[in-house]
Amino acid sequence: MPSRHRSRERALQVLFQMDLRKQPVDEALSSYCDSLNPEAGDPPDPFMAMLVEGAAAQTEAIDRRISELSEHWRIERMPVVDRNILRLAIFELTGGLAPAPVVIDEALELARRFSGDESVAFINGILDAVLRGMPGQPEPPPEPVQEPQPESDPRN
Repeated sequence: MPSRHRSRERALQVLFQMDLRKQPVDEALSSYCDSLNPEAGDPPDPFMAMLVEGAAAQTEAIDRRISELSEHWRIERMPVVDRNILRLAIFELTGGLAPAPVVIDEALELARRFSGDESVAFINGILDAVLRGMPGQPEPPPEPVQEPQPESDPRN
């Protein structure tokens, strides 16, 4: 069985393919698995398949959330790989499938590998906002209040 990291990479590739080709989940999974080993006819990695199926089933709700959190970016104008990294990570975060730091770190690794530096910062910001909006997350600490300093008397 592949590592979870490898499963996430493969899930991203399937989601990317689905997004570009407008394929149904089962067709995209099947064609992806066939491309890896056409003679084996092996079923897809269960974790990868669960990520793809879950993210695909929740795409509409996830995309709404991404749109709400990404100022000045329409979902259809985002790079295809970035929006699919976000879909995958948000599905995993909100489903509690792995600890949040692991999910975010994995998403950032995918962005480093398949996208660019600007995308890493963008994805990190969106996922941080998603995490802060989830129930049970601690509130960020308040900004420290700066007390005005008394002006010193130059005669002293």
